[in-house]
Amino acid sequence: MKKIIYFLLLLLPILSYSQQQESKLQQELKKLNWIDGPSSGEIGDKAKIQIPQNYVFLGAQDTKKYIELMGNPPVDNHYLIAPKDLHWFAVFSFNPSGYVKDDEKIDADELMKNLKEGDVKSNEERKRLGMHALYTDGWQVPPHYDPSTKRLEWGVRLRDESGAMNINYTSRLLSRTGVMNAILVADTDTLQNDTNEYKTTLKNFNFVSGESYSEFKEGDHVAEFGLAALILGGAAAVATKKGFWTVIVGFFAAFWKLIAGAVIAVLASIGSLFKKKE
Repeated sequence: MKKIIYFLLLLLPILSYSQQQESKLQQELKKLNWIDGPSSGEIGDKAKIQIPQNYVFLGAQDTKKYIELMGNPPVDNHYLIAPKDLHWFAVFSFNPSGYVKDDEKIDADELMKNLKEGDVKSNEERKRLGMHALYTDGWQVPPHYDPSTKRLEWGVRLRDESGAMNINYTSRLLSRTGVMNAILVADTDTLQNDTNEYKTTLKNFNFVSGESYSEFKEGDHVAEFGLAALILGGAAAVATKKGFWTVIVGFFAAFWKLIAGAVIAVLASIGSLFKKKE
């Protein structure tokens, strides 16, 4: 089976896990401080999200460990929400880039060209980290921006070295001082349902007072890039004066996607982790 990633992140082929590996992973996951809904989860000091009943949330330290368990380099200041059985999960992180103006026209064809060109440096970095190469195949969902929700979303088809296809779907939520990155990881077979559940959950997401996009004031820092740059990795567009479309920074090309570990067989049985809490 394949995994889908929705905010920025790299997807690996599904690997076979031995029973010993499954048991070890479940033991490690049980150690995490899962916060049960209904409750409220704080995403740093920038936003909050309501955790519905039968959902769980992880703070920054536990999300860092979870991401590492899934086969990713550990990262700080990330937060996770998911249904209890983890048939999908979403990871949030904030980029304090400043206020991103949303009046830019998005050229999907030009963006795809640049994403494919960025595969070279991206795969060099992945090789250095001992990861499999991934190649950008095309849009699964073309980039689109909703001015009412201030949300930019897109889906990219990714191809691994064996030719297997995966999908990476990303959301960017604009705020007064930066951008909240949201990545959804789900099963390709249940993409539509999982997407609907994810978007329902996002309705319970809110920036804290003073951080909403509408609260922008003269004198606030304005980002040096627009919507298109967020699709390429955000900071890759800082050097716009040198020519925006020629600036694909290797680091950002490598990490604009979240890596999903190949543990579908384990995730399918993880619901048991939470039964003791019910």
